[in-house]
Amino acid sequence: MTLRQRKFIGMVAIVAFLIVYCLIAMAVGGMVAVGLPLPLEIGFFVIAGIAWLPVVMFLIRWMSRPI
Repeated sequence: MTLRQRKFIGMVAIVAFLIVYCLIAMAVGGMVAVGLPLPLEIGFFVIAGIAWLPVVMFLIRWMSRPI
């Protein structure tokens, strides 16, 4: 697999992952976080906003790895 192909696959994977992750985070947030005290609700969305980083960082590392 060439570096160009790897970057294209990684880009598509990142976009697809982020779309699915955002939809799941919004659905879970709508079911769980609504009605909680404001600090807990903010805490949920802070954690949900950071939780996608390890997956995307792994994909970016994989995309940049030399052949």
